[in-house]
Amino acid sequence: MRTKSIGKKKINIITLGCSKNIYDSEILMNQLKANGKEVVHEKKGDIVVINTCGFIENAKEESITTILECIEQKKQGLIEKVFVTGCLSERYKPDLQKEIPDVDTYFGTRELPLLLKALGADYKHELVGERLVTTPRHYAYLKISEGCDRPCSFCAIPLIRGRHVSTPVPELISEAKALAKGGTKELILIAQDLTYYGLDIYKKRALGDLLRELVKIKDIEWIRLHYAFPTGFPEDVLNIMKEEPKICNYIDIPLQHISNDILKSMKRGTTKEKTNKLLQEFRNHIPNMAIRTSLIVGYPGETRKEFEELKTWITEQRFERLGCFTYSHEENTSAYSLKDDISDEEKNERVNEIMEIQSQISWELNQEKIGKIFKCIIDRKEGDYFIGRTEYDSPDVDNEVLIKEENLNLSLGEFVNVKIKRAEEFDLYGEVV
Repeated sequence: MRTKSIGKKKINIITLGCSKNIYDSEILMNQLKANGKEVVHEKKGDIVVINTCGFIENAKEESITTILECIEQKKQGLIEKVFVTGCLSERYKPDLQKEIPDVDTYFGTRELPLLLKALGADYKHELVGERLVTTPRHYAYLKISEGCDRPCSFCAIPLIRGRHVSTPVPELISEAKALAKGGTKELILIAQDLTYYGLDIYKKRALGDLLRELVKIKDIEWIRLHYAFPTGFPEDVLNIMKEEPKICNYIDIPLQHISNDILKSMKRGTTKEKTNKLLQEFRNHIPNMAIRTSLIVGYPGETRKEFEELKTWITEQRFERLGCFTYSHEENTSAYSLKDDISDEEKNERVNEIMEIQSQISWELNQEKIGKIFKCIIDRKEGDYFIGRTEYDSPDVDNEVLIKEENLNLSLGEFVNVKIKRAEEFDLYGEVV
């Protein structure tokens, strides 16, 4: 029996993992659309492409579960073909081909032209940087570089994504202008390492230069910085944040730990003293900055003493936003040679202890917002509430502002001033003024 043409089939892209994967899916979708394909994101389709995550154990498990679910649907005749791409496929392709052979084809993170060919499409070079945005159109991710040159002992990203490669400023400006023309008002800059931007092509840290160009784009109102590495943070960026109202007083800077022994083993290239000095510089330059960080607990050799030091430090620093993860023992990383000597139960207990501290800090900081007025962007409507965010909050991971509908006629992507009336640990309640 002849196989039906892929060209007549709906292609469903399923995205797992971080915002970098969302960006990659959007590039793939735009290429398919330009080839005349019918493409959807996480809706029913005849052909499924799973863009996987392979960063840590939980993410790998989610990716494998999704693959197996789609294979089962394929066996039931609900799906015709299943393709797998992304980080898990890049990292474990031979193993996956052996263990889950029912997938039609596996592709790595740098095999987009081959994936397109398998889907009956041609790679269109003239579309480089153009995407089919899957987020609400008023905000979009702008990936400014790919890969990472940092040697962090626990991290498999360099194995998956390769060495750091910056995208030239003119290409990013062109992409940002196209997004603004399509209705984007908030740009969220992403990379494995924002602070390294430009060193490979401009021989200097050029994040500040990029920001100076991005703020000139008329319809962009907010620019947000994600994933800044603490070592070698360019000080001019702080000056630009202070000078330019378009740049949100917000930064996502994963610090991972504070014990000098753990930081050294993690190969983070910094110390407790240097980290505290950097955070103080942030506060001195921009006193109202919201600092988001992420931490790892249960790293090999993390004693109770070092964990207590971490807890004390969090209490002292009072981060506006904080996420905590258990250590994942990843093959081919330098930490893999260390003994993973802390049980999963203990790791999870440590996460809970950290997040209990942070929950109290967040509640106290949110109480201080009551009675104050904040500029908010409206993301969506749920039930009787419009859901918005302040400049101090990123989508999906941070606080939200809930505004009772009460005959309000607000549009998604609209900016409004909101007076905070009530506050919980991670939610604010307010009214438009």
